[in-house]
Amino acid sequence: MNGLLKYFAKKTVWYLLTLFIAIFLNFLLPRLIPGNPVDVLVSEATGTLTDANAIKQIYDNYMAMFGLDKPLWQQFFIYVGNLFRGNLGLSFSQYPRPVSEIIGSVVHWTLMLQIPAIFVGWFLGNLLGALTAYRKGIFDRVLFPFFLLLSAMPAFGFAISNMYFFAVRSHLFPLGLGYAFDVIPNWRNPVFLLSVLNHYRLPFLTMVLITIGGQSLGMREMSIYELNADYVKYSRLMGIKDNKIVTYVFRNAMLPQITGLALSLGTMIGGNLIAEIVFSYPGLGTTMFTAIRNQDYPLLSGCTLIVTITVLAANFVVDVICGLIDPRIRITQQEES
Repeated sequence: MNGLLKYFAKKTVWYLLTLFIAIFLNFLLPRLIPGNPVDVLVSEATGTLTDANAIKQIYDNYMAMFGLDKPLWQQFFIYVGNLFRGNLGLSFSQYPRPVSEIIGSVVHWTLMLQIPAIFVGWFLGNLLGALTAYRKGIFDRVLFPFFLLLSAMPAFGFAISNMYFFAVRSHLFPLGLGYAFDVIPNWRNPVFLLSVLNHYRLPFLTMVLITIGGQSLGMREMSIYELNADYVKYSRLMGIKDNKIVTYVFRNAMLPQITGLALSLGTMIGGNLIAEIVFSYPGLGTTMFTAIRNQDYPLLSGCTLIVTITVLAANFVVDVICGLIDPRIRITQQEES
């Protein structure tokens, strides 16, 4: 138990340190984008105004309102202080809407698409990878190249090809968006729900297949390694039933896959967010893309912060699960202490 607590304490410290660095980069990187988004707001506010002093006064007011008239280090401490109060600022491109309100209106779209897609893809990928390793033969020769192709294809490229073949050419799926443009959004309206499900299918299928590719290859390699291990050969010589052996083999092969899920969550979510942009899905990906185009620092920082916290929390949960189910972690921590 002491080893396990030490393991959790180390993980907590490292994740808190990572979160602080992520918050710093989340603040800094959007501000390195060339240009000043306040110029757009000033041009919209002034319109045909020609008085230079009045325009400058409006510009200075906007700079002070968004805190851009202060040094960068001072802006960072104000940003961190606002985060502790749950204040993500006001959006430049959708002024005066708060960033928290904008993210709150789109984050559920991303969650209901990505979480099921990642877990369904992870489960199916591991299942198919284990089957290809165990069955071998024609089963492996057919599925292995398919898995290899899926793992090598970038998310945005796969999304574009799926949209072209299945939406543009075959008309099997809607072309994009989260629901039909002529439907009024109302979650209590069955017509709206059916439209959401109809537009949900192709992005979901795309993200599941992307996840299956890498997970199946990893599970296949680990299963082949475990099937050729000495304990498997010894167990067969001892007359232990093959079903019993396979249970231990795939349980041992699953441990690296759980760790691999934690390591690849950031890549999965990042790729899926890009796929959202391809499908014009009304989630965080499309919102981030709009924020980048409009140099909307607060909105971009808010979106990336939500993604960062989600990935770190998911990784921490997976690490905790690994510590609970893998006895080697507890033994290692006890030996170090």
